[in-house]
Amino acid sequence: MPLSRRLVLASPLLPLTAQAQEAWPMRGPIRFIVPGPAGGAGDVTARLVMERVAARIGQQIVIENRPGAGTNIGMTVVARAAPDGYVLGLASIASNAVNRTLYRSLPFDPVADFAPISLMAVVPNLMVIPPALPVTNLREFIAYARARPGQINFGSVGAGSSQHLAGAQFAQATGIELTHIPYNAGGQMNTDLIENRIQVLFQSVSAVAELARSGRVRAIAATGTERIPAFPDVPTLREGGVDIVSTGWFGVVAPAQTPEPILERLHRETVAALAEPDLQARLSAGGSLPRPSPSRADFARFMAEETARWAPVVRASGASVD
Repeated sequence: MPLSRRLVLASPLLPLTAQAQEAWPMRGPIRFIVPGPAGGAGDVTARLVMERVAARIGQQIVIENRPGAGTNIGMTVVARAAPDGYVLGLASIASNAVNRTLYRSLPFDPVADFAPISLMAVVPNLMVIPPALPVTNLREFIAYARARPGQINFGSVGAGSSQHLAGAQFAQATGIELTHIPYNAGGQMNTDLIENRIQVLFQSVSAVAELARSGRVRAIAATGTERIPAFPDVPTLREGGVDIVSTGWFGVVAPAQTPEPILERLHRETVAALAEPDLQARLSAGGSLPRPSPSRADFARFMAEETARWAPVVRASGASVD
C-alpha cells in the first residue's frame, strides 16, 4: 500500500484517542479508596466532597473503605490500580507524609506511585481530657502532667496517626513524659478517656464534638493555627503558650501515569466543589477546614513539605513499624 494511502487510513485514529480521553468518565462507577474505617474523619470528608464531584462529572463515585496497616493496605490498592481515572484514593498525613519515615519498608512509593490532584481539607484536633482531672485549661494540665512523669497516658488510633503525632509533638514541645496507648477503634479510646484510663486525647472534632458539648470530656485546646468554628471558645495551643501546630489533612490522588486531561479535570471539579458554600459549611461543622490546592503542583509541594516537617517528630518519638 502506498505511504500516502496508509497515512490517510491512520489519521482518523488520532482524534479518536483524544476524544476517548476527553470523554472521561465514559463508564462507572469510579472507585474512591478510603484507607481507613467508615465514619472516620477521612471517610466523612471523602463522602461529602466526592458526592459533589460526582454530580459535577455526571458519574457515580463509590467510596470503598480499605482500612489497615496505618493506611498502607488501601493505598497499595490505589498504587497498583490501572491509571485510567476509575480508581482514586484518599491521601493523608499518614499515607503520603509520615509513613515514609515511620515504616522501615512500604509496599509503594508515596511520591512516585501517585499523581496528586488536590488537597481537600485540613483537620485540626481538639485536645480533650476527662472531667475527673482537677484542671480546666491548658496551663493547668501542663503543670499537672509535669508533676506526674510517666503517669499520663494519651491515646491514638495507631503510630503515625494525626492523634499520635499531635501527642508526640506536644510532649516534645512541653517536656512532658506522655505514654502512648494505641487503639484499634476510636470509640473505645473515647470511652477510656471518659473513664480516666487515659488522660488526654488529640482527637478529631467529629469524633468528640458531642462528648465535649455534653460535658463528658473537656476540650482545653485546638491544635491548628486558628480556633475551630464549631468550638470558638476553645483557644489554640499557641494561645495557651505552646508554640506548635498539628493538623491532619486529606486530599485526592490517582495512580501514577493517569492521563493529564483526567487529572486536570479532577482537580478542576474538586476545587469547584470545595468552593460551594453549603459544602464548606458542612465540612466546617464537622471540624474540617476546606483547603483546595490552587494547582496539582501546589498539592505535590504540600505533601513534600509535610513529609519533611514530620520526619524529625517521628524519629524523636522513637516510633517505628516493620
